[in-house]
Amino acid sequence: MQPRFNFGKASPDSYKAVAALDEHVQKCGLEARYIHLIKLRASQINGCAY
Repeated sequence: MQPRFNFGKASPDSYKAVAALDEHVQKCGLEARYIHLIKLRASQINGCAY
């Protein structure tokens, strides 16, 4: 099995920006179940597994 791509090493600044966005979304007041559904739908649109 091939190791997964390490985004943190490849682009630390981008990784920090995405982590900050996720932190903001978690604190925005939206219920966790809706955040999960949004992430699930975004992954479906992008054709990737969530």
